[in-house]
Amino acid sequence: MRIVASSDWRDAVPFETPLILAAVLPGDETRCSVCGGDSAPRPRTELWIVKHRHPKHHDGYVRFYCREHVPVIAAPKPVAEQPRTRASRGTAGASGVRRAPQAETPPRAMCPDCFVEVSATGRCGMCGWSAG
Repeated sequence: MRIVASSDWRDAVPFETPLILAAVLPGDETRCSVCGGDSAPRPRTELWIVKHRHPKHHDGYVRFYCREHVPVIAAPKPVAEQPRTRASRGTAGASGVRRAPQAETPPRAMCPDCFVEVSATGRCGMCGWSAG
């Protein structure tokens, strides 16, 4: 069974960017998510849509806001480049001493049917395929 994510109109909405709701999703009047269900419905031209990030759902969640409740979105902080703490392979470190590159590990035998690593005996533990 193959599990895939569904695709809908919310995929086109960028994260943490307020947009006019009528431009994204035309339709009937609706309510601000902060004002609540007791408030009067507003035209979609007066509402803002914001897709927020969610820690457990990678698609996030969408909320509608009136002008009074549109959240202030802070600009993302620039990512500062981290200083290198150790020398790359085969280059001189902080002390000026050249280090030899580390030996590469040999490729491990894989079963062509199960795509699992074969044990040291050369036989697949899943299907019994033999490497030699």
